[in-house]
Amino acid sequence: MKTAILLTALVSAVLSAEQSSAYEDSFSADSELVKFGALCSGNPRNTRRGCDGKGYGCGYYGASRAGGKRKHKGLDIVCADGATVKAPFDVKIIRKAVPYGNGNAIDNGVKLEGGGLCFKLFYLKPDKYSGVLKKGQRIGKLLPMQSVYPGITSHVHVQMCDASDPTKYF
Repeated sequence: MKTAILLTALVSAVLSAEQSSAYEDSFSADSELVKFGALCSGNPRNTRRGCDGKGYGCGYYGASRAGGKRKHKGLDIVCADGATVKAPFDVKIIRKAVPYGNGNAIDNGVKLEGGGLCFKLFYLKPDKYSGVLKKGQRIGKLLPMQSVYPGITSHVHVQMCDASDPTKYF
């Protein structure tokens, strides 16, 4: 009987320690968010697009679009037309991703995974649609945004695969 009681106490202590460790591991993972490195040459601090005139709206997540009929699903990071777009951390290029599907001059981008995240970058011409890149390596170049939206602040659009707000990663 003493052996059974001792065994029960030992199993209980081990399970309690494992649950505590799992909780601590998940807490530290949540508190240490990955941060995007510089996405665009000429913008080392990932400056965000503000609000443009001419009805182009604002670059923050959730900004109003189409007269309030929809919300902006990403975050816009300032980037000059033709500038180099870089990997924000080590990434795997998953596939081509298009924002509109209308074939206009900026209708291109990529879906990437890295740092525990899945995200898309729009308005760029990637050098390739698959493979891996290290932080800071060239993904491609920003397409001619001014040819489609004259007067807008040119930018790369960052959108999470699950449509959540990417702002906390910047």
